[in-house]
Amino acid sequence: MLKTKLKIKVFGDSVLRKIAKPVRRITDEHRQILSQMAKTMYDDSGIGLAAPQVGLSAQLIVVDIGEGLYKLINPKITKRQGRQSISEGCLSVPGVCVKVKRAKQVWMQAEDENGRFIEIQAKDLFACVLQHEIDHLKGKLIIDYASFLEKLRIKRKLAVLKTKAKACKLQL
Repeated sequence: MLKTKLKIKVFGDSVLRKIAKPVRRITDEHRQILSQMAKTMYDDSGIGLAAPQVGLSAQLIVVDIGEGLYKLINPKITKRQGRQSISEGCLSVPGVCVKVKRAKQVWMQAEDENGRFIEIQAKDLFACVLQHEIDHLKGKLIIDYASFLEKLRIKRKLAVLKTKAKACKLQL
């Protein structure tokens, strides 16, 4: 069981680029991790958080856009519809916003923390956040969507974040 507070990993930490492993059997530890992830997300004023962002290789995400908390295990998008472009931020890339084109509406399947199969139909911001968090499970970040000009604009911020990530690893 996890006893320590979860820490958000920032750009430059290799864990953010790894593909998260599916959860084979949901345990009390997974439920505890999901609760700790939700607390971490709320403490940092986020609206979504994926397990790789706290250094864990598991397909777990938490999302709350102000309409209630979702704790999701092994989430998969089964259908996408429409287009939207939203300027997105990320707890793992603090101080950086990137305009990202995503589906306006998604249909998703997952398991809840009790192992029940659920289906979610989401649109607008909720759809955006689900896609963003599922990207984290695939090792993808918002900066991967940046245009050439956006990459030039954020280059210095990313270099600073990378240096901070290395410094944090050295302290461990």
